[in-house]
Amino acid sequence: MKTFILSFFMTGVICSNYKSQTIALNTPLLEIPPNAYKKDLNNELDSYTGIYKANFQSKEITLYITKIEHVLQKSSRKNYYSDILDIKYIIKNVNGSVLQDTKNDINSKIKFFSIQTRPTLNTIIFFYSGTNCNVGWGDIFLKKISPTQISWEYHPDDIILDESRCPQGTDINIYLPETKDLIFTKQ
Repeated sequence: MKTFILSFFMTGVICSNYKSQTIALNTPLLEIPPNAYKKDLNNELDSYTGIYKANFQSKEITLYITKIEHVLQKSSRKNYYSDILDIKYIIKNVNGSVLQDTKNDINSKIKFFSIQTRPTLNTIIFFYSGTNCNVGWGDIFLKKISPTQISWEYHPDDIILDESRCPQGTDINIYLPETKDLIFTKQ
């Protein structure tokens, strides 16, 4: 019985040592311990959540921004967990026809989520996987300019298509606004 209790106690001690460490959301990648949890301790992400709209070049862009906690992040250097903002969007043309919809398309492979915060600049950096076949992948910067408005900046890192990766006839248009200082208003 003593052996059982001792082994039970030791298992608890060992397991508690492997429990993930909680760290601040804006901790640099190189300083993140393996399997740590980058938590939104100061609620920096909360003020960005909601539905935002903007018009750009005869298109209406609607962003649906939600906060998701404890998301596994895999990197070539290490794995860790993080609270993130996830963005889904719908883009319509001047006639109201949907050009691209990641909100309602459950088969969409497009990823758009926060990867870094810059609290002193009121800015959050997002990774965007690009449209179909990853055309237009890159970083998008959202800056909080008021409780109801955010400023958008997006310059794709890659717009060249390796046609061998993409089936013929696939829509490879980048519908997100490729611009800086576009203002989105919270609805």
